[in-house]
Amino acid sequence: MTTADFDQVFGTARVMAILRGLPVAETVRLAGRAWDLGIDVVEVPVATADAVPALRAAVEAGGERGRIVGAGTVLDMEQVAAAADAGAAFTVAPGLDLAVADTAAARGLPHLPGVATPTEAQQALRHGLTWLKAFPAISLGPAWFQAVAGPLPQLRFVATGGLDAGNAGAFLDAGVRVVAVGSALADPDQLDRLSELVTRAVPAR
Repeated sequence: MTTADFDQVFGTARVMAILRGLPVAETVRLAGRAWDLGIDVVEVPVATADAVPALRAAVEAGGERGRIVGAGTVLDMEQVAAAADAGAAFTVAPGLDLAVADTAAARGLPHLPGVATPTEAQQALRHGLTWLKAFPAISLGPAWFQAVAGPLPQLRFVATGGLDAGNAGAFLDAGVRVVAVGSALADPDQLDRLSELVTRAVPAR
């Protein structure tokens, strides 16, 4: 598992859409809307088995358009297997579980674990995980990312949790590599407003 895995997953993307708990058709519709607006990376959480069909449908729709879809809220080995079998391109977790990360790697899936402290970030780094999800980002605040970048400059963060079109820009300004927006997408105006962040330049590392 290397930095290059998520370098390829995200490319120049600055925004990821998280489509959680939606019916299959609505998941596919919103994924298509995100792609139309230039938000290329979509995550579909699979905390429960009944969410897997939505993931599979989004993966199929993405395949037709050359877009990738990842599986979120992957908490155990069984969910890694379900995500891989559904065609997910990567997995995401709310916390740091190195066994889950290793299981994902064994299935050929880069894994994005969640961290909320420098201790967790350092533990992940020792395991070769240089792309991390900071969760809940809204509680950590933009200043957290600037502080952590001092001693751990090699880490690249995806900020998740409580972000929307109104506050995501502040996290990008603080050095976050990608902002991920989920529950705020219940507001139909969010995707349009988030698309304005897509063109922000990727920071030099």
